[in-house]
Amino acid sequence: MSTSPQQRLRDRIAAPAYPWITGGAVTAGAVVELIAIPGGVTTTVGVLVSAASLMWRRSFPPVAMLTVAAGLIAFAGDVNLYVSIMVSGLTGCYSLGRNRVLHPALTVAGGALGALCVNLVHINTWSRMDLPVPALWEKGSLSLFAESFLLTVVVFGAVMMGDAVRSREETRTERSLAQAKLIAMERQQAAEAERAAIARELHDIVSHSVSMIAVQAESATYTTPGLTPEARDGFQQIAGTARSSMAELRRLLGVLRTPQGDTGQAALTAPQPTLDHLAELVEQHRAVGGTAELRITGERVALPAAWELSAYRIAQEALTNARKHAPGARTVVEVDYGTDRMLTLRVRDDGPGAGTGTGQGSGPDAVPVAAPGSGPGTGHGLTGMRERAALVGGRLSAGAGPDGGFLVEAELPWGSGRAVWNEGGSRA
Repeated sequence: MSTSPQQRLRDRIAAPAYPWITGGAVTAGAVVELIAIPGGVTTTVGVLVSAASLMWRRSFPPVAMLTVAAGLIAFAGDVNLYVSIMVSGLTGCYSLGRNRVLHPALTVAGGALGALCVNLVHINTWSRMDLPVPALWEKGSLSLFAESFLLTVVVFGAVMMGDAVRSREETRTERSLAQAKLIAMERQQAAEAERAAIARELHDIVSHSVSMIAVQAESATYTTPGLTPEARDGFQQIAGTARSSMAELRRLLGVLRTPQGDTGQAALTAPQPTLDHLAELVEQHRAVGGTAELRITGERVALPAAWELSAYRIAQEALTNARKHAPGARTVVEVDYGTDRMLTLRVRDDGPGAGTGTGQGSGPDAVPVAAPGSGPGTGHGLTGMRERAALVGGRLSAGAGPDGGFLVEAELPWGSGRAVWNEGGSRA
């Protein structure tokens, strides 16, 4: 993935060697400049110290005060303003504002005071050079302080620029942290909502089965001829245990139900979808403009309701993701009942795939955080599908398909689940 020139520039500036390279370059320039235009001892030492101290401005930010002070002293010792002093002084002021060694107001005030002192030294130098220097109370004397005013403006600009960059980076960091926290909260809420939905559906399934046990056990005491009193009491105990279990189940899971209106109540009383409804699901996908095909391999096996519902919901969520993130892509839903008591469900499309999102690969252990398609996502749907697969002892993988596009594959073992189901007597 290519980065922008601005990002590459930021990366280079953030490199540990950057202050050493730039500080060394300014120091080398100062040496060349001093050879070309020799100055006094004070000026020479001030120029070299001001330039060389830039190399420590990141590892020890307060050294920037020495950079600025040495530059002002060097400028005060000579009326010539070296280019290296301008560069090191501006960089030092910027570093003081960028790292906020002092409050910006104090930094600017200190720079203004230093500029005034330099200006006063120069005024004294001009007077000793027999230049026309008016007295401070005479007309035109304020023009003598133009130098200090200009230096103060330069110090103010450099410090404010550094402080603005610092504030912008802090804002960017805070925004990133807030966004990461929000995404984490959304993922947690989505996972909790999905678990609650699964628990509600299981409540409906189990409550129906246990209710049937209670009804059949109680009915058997009246419909089975020749029952002994002991057998009649046994059937009544089964019915009583089933009713007690139902009451306990409703107390534990009933709290997960959310208040709903008439539509919600109708949905609660509607039968749960099964694999027989996949054809209708694919047809609904086509009705809203999608292209989908259903392929079934193997002999249809009547699975427990939890397995049927989990497979249906996984296919439903995968088709929803395909419509959302890969509109116009051709989608294929494959159901393989297999011969080893393993239900395999695959939903694949020929869209852009996971490479353009923020997913993290594919495979059984992949945990993508982007739904299929070209845009990044938060992976709420994938989290729910993985929860549903794990609920029945299966596993789910999602990521780039072998032929491109996006592939969701769920493997749901139904052998142990069917054995328990047979013991309940609800299926042959």
